[in-house]
Amino acid sequence: MHDDRTLAAERRGLDAEQHVVDTLYARLDEVRDEAGRRLAGIRREGPSGSPQNRSERDSFATLYEDRIMQLDAVEDRLCFGRLDLHNGERFYVGRIGLSDADHAPLLTDWRAPAAQAFYAATAANPGGVVNRRHLTTRGRTVVAVEDDVLDVARLHEAGLDEGLAGEGALLAALGARRTGRMGDIVATIQTEQDEVIRAPLTGALVVQGGPGTGKTAVALHRAAFLMYHHREQLEKRGVLMIGPSRQFLRYIDHVLPSLGETGAVSTTLAGLVRGVPITGIEPDATAAIKGRTEMSTVIRQAVRERQRVPKSDQEVRIDGRTIVIRRSDVKEAQSRARREGRPHNDARAAFAKDMISRLTTQLMEQLESHLDADDRLDLQRDVLDSKAVRVALNLCWLPVSPAQLLRDLFSKPHLLDYAARAFDQDERDLLLRPASAPFTEADIPLLDEAAELLGDLPGDAPRAARAEASEEELDYARSVLDTFGGDGMVTAESLAARMKGGEARMSVAERAIRDRTWTYGHVVVDEAQELSPMAWRMLLRRCPTRSFTIVGDVAQVASAAGTRWWPETMDPLFGESWQMRELTISYRIPAAVADAAQRFAAAARLPVSELRAARELDDAMATTRVDDASEVVAAATRLAAQHAESMAEGEGGLVAMIVPDAMAREVREAVAATQVDSSVEVEVHTARQTKGLEFDVAVVVEPAAIAPRPGDLYVALTRPTRRLEIVHAEELPAGLS
Repeated sequence: MHDDRTLAAERRGLDAEQHVVDTLYARLDEVRDEAGRRLAGIRREGPSGSPQNRSERDSFATLYEDRIMQLDAVEDRLCFGRLDLHNGERFYVGRIGLSDADHAPLLTDWRAPAAQAFYAATAANPGGVVNRRHLTTRGRTVVAVEDDVLDVARLHEAGLDEGLAGEGALLAALGARRTGRMGDIVATIQTEQDEVIRAPLTGALVVQGGPGTGKTAVALHRAAFLMYHHREQLEKRGVLMIGPSRQFLRYIDHVLPSLGETGAVSTTLAGLVRGVPITGIEPDATAAIKGRTEMSTVIRQAVRERQRVPKSDQEVRIDGRTIVIRRSDVKEAQSRARREGRPHNDARAAFAKDMISRLTTQLMEQLESHLDADDRLDLQRDVLDSKAVRVALNLCWLPVSPAQLLRDLFSKPHLLDYAARAFDQDERDLLLRPASAPFTEADIPLLDEAAELLGDLPGDAPRAARAEASEEELDYARSVLDTFGGDGMVTAESLAARMKGGEARMSVAERAIRDRTWTYGHVVVDEAQELSPMAWRMLLRRCPTRSFTIVGDVAQVASAAGTRWWPETMDPLFGESWQMRELTISYRIPAAVADAAQRFAAAARLPVSELRAARELDDAMATTRVDDASEVVAAATRLAAQHAESMAEGEGGLVAMIVPDAMAREVREAVAATQVDSSVEVEVHTARQTKGLEFDVAVVVEPAAIAPRPGDLYVALTRPTRRLEIVHAEELPAGLS
């Protein structure tokens, strides 16, 4: 809990960091201005002098241009970290190194050996680091700081614990209590987390842990550790970080701001399927079917269905002569095109070329035998210009996008009967939906599977090869064309892209996110228990080396196609090249709440990990029984409002009511009708909506109505960091009564 003195100390900390950041940006501006002046001076000299002099001037100009480009590129998040060492030394870490006019260091480049501790130091192996501070900036403004306290004892001895922010402050507070139990737990946190962070790069590492054990933070620090110690292996291919939500991505942006420099791509699964909005919701039973690996065969059959053989031979008239599109020719041309192993849309060109050649040969056979190659080209153009031929060949091999393939598959019963013939009728009926229905989360891996089999549509350029030029660059390209006489074959856009360098000037992260087929050196997955087998296929395609950090808790699984036992999922994917580590200490959830949640989980036979809480708070949990079921919502709403008012009078916080799905609308209306003059609002969520969220106070309403999905209730019970209120009329589920 924060008191006024703590908040004031944190404010002073922000102000002090802002002063440092202002100094760094001022120096960045000075260095950039100096490089600009030198470049302008070289350009004023013009192209005169000997060839050697001109070459030297060009070299200097290129040098300064590259330097200015580098300085422009680090404008965002110039400084993102600070290290406090046990010997009293303090230095800042950023995207480049900076020194003042007298060559005294101001900012240490994150790649420099001196900055290694920023990524490698852990609580169990601090390496002389007392505290590691992360700075979050927006533009040139410091908006937040987060401390990782690595040596609690030295921190207190040095008097550096005032003004700490974030979980580092909590860790320091735990250490400061100096009870035997707390000291033991803090040591355990440090040891088990450090073992995960330093685990070998090869294979897959599953990090299983209950709520509040710091799985996400550990996974992110492991990614930073690997990026530093295995830079040669990872910097060319990059690291892919998959999160369940935008909140996760914001946290990545805070903890690992420099990874974009070497190629970290942070996104959700949906972010890997670009250009298709995911807004639909579907029944669990439908999502479970879509998550099965058999769906890969369904998608393959749906693609194959687009390669059709006509029911009969078809005659076509060209310039008064008749040619025949024979079924046998179509079959042979399709077989040849498939043998090349290219995606459907790419292979269509080979099929069409083969068929055009066969039809051209038919025309030649009807004419004089002395026709030469030029005559054949003319006849081939006649075949290509025939609308009837184009329509017939399109019907034999239809180009299609992944989105259209799925829309057709799930909206047309005859297509679904063909592609999903291994499924029973009830399962196929669950997959049917209108063509206008929005795509769902379970469709994401199916869209990706389809994209893998289909490839780009004709005329689509690979995203990674595109480079957008500025208007200034286009104007310059036009002037070059005017000077040298353009012939129409080279456009200003293509010339500007060539001069710009296109892909060569992109970072690894920029190239990777634009290229659906990019393969990464390592993949980090958070909330991995939610991934279906089809989703895992999607990720394995992006990391053929199968180097993964997999973070999750099988007891909290909400997806109908998710993982409830790690070996069941991991063994088919990784064989013997995976291992599991467990995190067992929760330092965000009060002990009374953690114990209650564990009792319920055990009674519900959820596959929970061992979970011990590092925090004991008085009055952390209460249960309110309401005799009349119709009064449950009113009683819970009043209770939540009381907590909101109390917190508004103090330091503030978050209050949430976690309710069964069927009660969500009623509770939201009740909260809206309760006009409380408070700066702390009461949020209303279903259990699944609270996944990954935390609240100071959580009011769980009618847990028996949530318990049919025991994982959802386990999630709901483990959201509070201060107090859990349970309000109910029905009998409590086993373990809570």
